[in-house]
Amino acid sequence: MLEGKTIVLGVSGGIAAYRALELTSVLKKRGAAVKVIMTKSAAEFVSPLSFRTLSQNPVALDMFAETDCWEVEHISLAKAADVFAVVPATANIIGKIANGIADDMLSTVAMATRAPMVIAPAMNTGMFENEAVQKNIETLRSRGAEIVMPASGRLACGDVGRGRLEDVDVIADAIAGASCKKDMKGIRMLVTAGATREAIDPVRYITNHSSGKMGYALAAAARHRGAEVTLVSGITNLTPPYGVETITAVSALDMYDASMKSAENADIIISAAAVADFRPIETAENKIKKDGRTSIEIELTENPDIISEIRKKYPNKFVAGFCMETENLIENAKNKLEKKGLDLIAANSLREEGAGFGTDTNRVTVLTGGGDSVPAVGSKYEVANAILDVCTANLKKQ
Repeated sequence: MLEGKTIVLGVSGGIAAYRALELTSVLKKRGAAVKVIMTKSAAEFVSPLSFRTLSQNPVALDMFAETDCWEVEHISLAKAADVFAVVPATANIIGKIANGIADDMLSTVAMATRAPMVIAPAMNTGMFENEAVQKNIETLRSRGAEIVMPASGRLACGDVGRGRLEDVDVIADAIAGASCKKDMKGIRMLVTAGATREAIDPVRYITNHSSGKMGYALAAAARHRGAEVTLVSGITNLTPPYGVETITAVSALDMYDASMKSAENADIIISAAAVADFRPIETAENKIKKDGRTSIEIELTENPDIISEIRKKYPNKFVAGFCMETENLIENAKNKLEKKGLDLIAANSLREEGAGFGTDTNRVTVLTGGGDSVPAVGSKYEVANAILDVCTANLKKQ
């Protein structure tokens, strides 16, 4: 997501400054070039040498320091940024940026840059909840800045409350999203993901091997491109994408209820969940004991076909689905596309290397109701973007 992008990272003077070191490392691993600006207060908490080592770039500290470069440093940094991020952002630096004060290197670059801005506040709970700080945060948000709100927990001062810097991976995702094109701005999207569980008794259930990675990648990619995204998720081990409304659904009936309700406000609906086709007619109240039996019969009944029901109820919405097969991939995908009346289907084979359940990559063929066939290969995030490209292109034709 960040390959070839330049992130100008401002670090202000709070105890959470040490976590900006980890963020620098994460951004570098994701392919970004990182240029760090530190306030003098930040340098009291963390050595500039640490940031220079991790970023492999000089660290900007002093507006009037002599440099080997003829460029005006604060202007060159402002122009270099694909994203300008302040992590952690203290009450002081938030106030400066919100009110146009430029009295050090960090605040001056903030005034000069035209790059998308990501602000991650971290401070004492009392300071964070102060009316002036909240007003400044809202001012920055109204100007288009992405505010990664702090988490709750025990703070360095011993207080317990909201003010801890959010998880570094979440902040990195927000920065990645800020660097993306916003061609889906104004589009509301529903994505279903993951596997459902159909209870046999309080201990056992019927499910499948879906990890939810493809659906989560679709939700993240759409959010990065500016869409307003709702994710209806089965049980997974994944962290919900930053900025995505996530609704957890355990069973197929749970997913049906949540999806039908959420689809009402969606422009694009993509069903990437692996929903169980059948569920036990009855769920035992207590754990089923073996009691000497060598076999057991469980009578099943069909679950509702969520994507078909969405298409029936909302005939004018853009509805897309997935088709995983072990044989006759394209033939089966075309049949499903036509039978369910879908606008698009992404077909992939469990037999192909680099595709299937639990992998970080995928290989799909995207088929549309208009007869288009588009192959997509790569990471699930790359494949997600390829699918979204087809979705948005065909949505415009409707």
